[in-house]
Amino acid sequence: MSNESAAADEAATTGHLVYLNGPRDLEFREYEVPDPDPHAVVTEVVRSNVCGSELHVWKGDHPLKDCVLGHEALCRISELGENVDTDSAGNPVEEGDLVAPVYFQTCQSCDFCRRGEFYACDNDYEHTGKSPEIWPHFHAPWGTHYYIYPDNQFFKIPEKLENNLNVAAASNCALSQVLFGIEEVEIDYNDTVVIQGAGGLGLNATVVANEYGAETIVIDGVDKRLEQAAAFGADHTIDFRELDTVEARKECVDEITNGVGADVGIEVAGVPEAFMEGIELLRKGGRYLEMGNVRPGHEVDFDPGKLTRKSIDITTAVEYDPWVLYDALQFLANTVDEYPYERLIDAEYPLEDIEEALEASENRDLTRATLIPSQ
Repeated sequence: MSNESAAADEAATTGHLVYLNGPRDLEFREYEVPDPDPHAVVTEVVRSNVCGSELHVWKGDHPLKDCVLGHEALCRISELGENVDTDSAGNPVEEGDLVAPVYFQTCQSCDFCRRGEFYACDNDYEHTGKSPEIWPHFHAPWGTHYYIYPDNQFFKIPEKLENNLNVAAASNCALSQVLFGIEEVEIDYNDTVVIQGAGGLGLNATVVANEYGAETIVIDGVDKRLEQAAAFGADHTIDFRELDTVEARKECVDEITNGVGADVGIEVAGVPEAFMEGIELLRKGGRYLEMGNVRPGHEVDFDPGKLTRKSIDITTAVEYDPWVLYDALQFLANTVDEYPYERLIDAEYPLEDIEEALEASENRDLTRATLIPSQ
């Protein structure tokens, strides 16, 4: 073998990834691309997004620390384990297929999995939290490659999404989370739903609530996000810079709902104060879905008597049953021509420019950025 061939072969079996060494301290590391376990899959990352969760981890404001970063991803199969010939829904797969992986695993053996509560698996982040020094290195998708473990579900991308790669890449987080949460809170046809926050989760929640036949009210304070909410079908938008008190926003919601209050509230702003505001915006007997506040240690004054007096049911959701990703992909394929999903991703960055993408996201200049690795 010539020196040129040997160098090419070495390059083809080496990949790199982004490692968080500490708050705002990123490193690029290089590792040999692994061969898959008989029940695992090795992929090349096609797209990997910057989600709000990564911002919190990067800033040191999240339980995950010192880890490989990323979770929203679209990948191309580069090598299948010898016992893998279908995705987790039983669809045949082969090398070169585009797939979306569930970003957490279900161990099938903890108390929660035993009860069928797979969204609450006690070992969900076992792989994500590993050091990249531990084989197979590529535990999360901010890198050139991603290793789909045997206990990670993954699904082949519907053909209709193959020309909408940025759209498909976000399916395993915001849309899957929203579909699961809305099913749990049981939004009905003709419900009025108030959505606090018009980021990725909020816009996906608006679409899903629309498709359920609900009337939607979206609250935010950024011009671009309010414009996005309208484009994604919000029936009403509230700018909290104009209505700058809880009382003013409650009055607006009451006016829309004929003095009753919203049937359902969805908190996706990630601000603790939004939780207490949401209680004010709901009718008696309303349902409240809390998804945005995922960072322990951030407190707010809380009056449990208001919940009791208004008979409000609270549902929380931080992950989802893994097969919901399959439903999310089908939902996207069925509605991709009806909504401007491509506007959910408003910037593309080479993976090497990850810090620039994080800074722009932190400054709220973007709805979501996507990273494109150079293989």
